[in-house]
Amino acid sequence: MTVVAGVAAVLLSVAALLTLFRVLTGPSTLDRVVGMDSLTAMAAAGLAVYAAWSKETSVVPAIVALALVGFLGSAAVSRFRVRDDR
Repeated sequence: MTVVAGVAAVLLSVAALLTLFRVLTGPSTLDRVVGMDSLTAMAAAGLAVYAAWSKETSVVPAIVALALVGFLGSAAVSRFRVRDDR
């Protein structure tokens, strides 16, 4: 299980670095929003890997909270972005 958790951590770290690069250099606001939503999902996945590795269930509410914040943030930005385009 330790090897699987290590591989998952490395893959999530590489994906987070690539996504952070996209957020910093994104040509539009929507690219940055999608990147931040992806970073939030990766943080939740990292917490899930930690919960599986340590067999600790106290981080599950944090995973749910991160998923909710990511969804609400993306929905709010897309709603206001559509309003600005009109």
